[in-house]
Amino acid sequence: MANVSLLEVLFKQSGFNVFTHPVEAGIRILFMAWGLALFLLGIKKRVEPLLLMPLGLAMFLANAPGLHLAAYQCKIVASKAQLAGLGGIVNIVKIGSVYKVCSPERTAILAWIFHYVVKTEIGPILIFFGIGALSDFRPMLSYPIASIVGAAAQLGIIVVSAIALSLGFPMGQAMAIGVVGGADGPTTIYTAINIAPELVGPLTIAVYSYIALIPVIQPPIARLLIPKKYRAVKMPPPKPVSSRTIILFWIVTVLAVAFLVPNALPLILALAAGNIIRECGITEVLSRYGKTVPEALLDIATILTMFGVGATLSYDFLSQFVIGGTAGYIHFIERAFLALGLGLLAFIISTVGGISFAWILYFVTKGKVNPLIGCAGVSAVPISARVAQREASRVDPSTYILYHALGPNVAGVIGTAIVAGTYIGAFKALMLMH
Repeated sequence: MANVSLLEVLFKQSGFNVFTHPVEAGIRILFMAWGLALFLLGIKKRVEPLLLMPLGLAMFLANAPGLHLAAYQCKIVASKAQLAGLGGIVNIVKIGSVYKVCSPERTAILAWIFHYVVKTEIGPILIFFGIGALSDFRPMLSYPIASIVGAAAQLGIIVVSAIALSLGFPMGQAMAIGVVGGADGPTTIYTAINIAPELVGPLTIAVYSYIALIPVIQPPIARLLIPKKYRAVKMPPPKPVSSRTIILFWIVTVLAVAFLVPNALPLILALAAGNIIRECGITEVLSRYGKTVPEALLDIATILTMFGVGATLSYDFLSQFVIGGTAGYIHFIERAFLALGLGLLAFIISTVGGISFAWILYFVTKGKVNPLIGCAGVSAVPISARVAQREASRVDPSTYILYHALGPNVAGVIGTAIVAGTYIGAFKALMLMH
């Protein structure tokens, strides 16, 4: 009897044949190669290893023939009334006048991770909880005028959403693509889950790739828009901020968001709760929660979220959304890579928007604001703030603007979450109208 390889056994058990299913074979091979590339980038090149390693591994395993770790079983539902209560545990896709309702197969562990950790929004919210416990919001409150830069840096989100819409992307996808410009991973995932679940994988890869490339992308933009002598502008010393002020700020912010942008409340509330743990001053809380939340809890939430997101870049997951056979898959892949490019454009425009507003502050304050802090308006804390400091130090090593740049940086986190919540609310309202 001839020897049979393990790979051949897996193919036979799965009922998969490369000759009878060439499209499926091509999609699986593409995503497995993509996942392997991300995994190697993390483990060999140290590019965001805490994110790309689990993400790449999940992509590889989700597409492995015979395993079907992201497989779904689907049925057609004719009445919208039958969908009540199903949203959290299934994917619902509208096809003409009927609905395709898909739930993970019993042994599809990666699909279940996606539903229980990512689709329920628990993963992104817990990541924000951990980020809040790690972050210092004193720079934002000590120099609040500069923090408005964080709002100006949302320009890329709005502009690229409009561009994506004009290129034929559905509204939900266009909005989710734009949010990549905020350079905030959890917010991008949170937005895509709600309004464009089929793109959560490509957009997550895009946002974390561009965050890793900030030291490459932002310096040329800063040098182009800011003449050398202005990069050395020294800023006035920051004012001290008490823990009581920070806690009061969070109470006011949470109440305002709850009334004005309720769809952003889960992220903002998680960020506030994490930061209040950091600032509360209670010894017992700091010794336990102050260590667990920004370390163990954040790590667990990140790993599981990346596993769940990786599962969405698989043949089994996409088969729920893609219509039209081979042409449908080719169209989706083309759109996914176009979304990656638009995400980069959004990030560049956001950086330009932040620097442009920082220039306005420079003139309004008569030279007391270094325009470089505009780089830090995007949400990538503290990478973009460090870029601003590095560019200032190259001109004058005595110029210290890191603390001032962290203000727009953390303000950008709040700003991106609020824009995302606004998008989600607007999209849901439009869907109800239809």
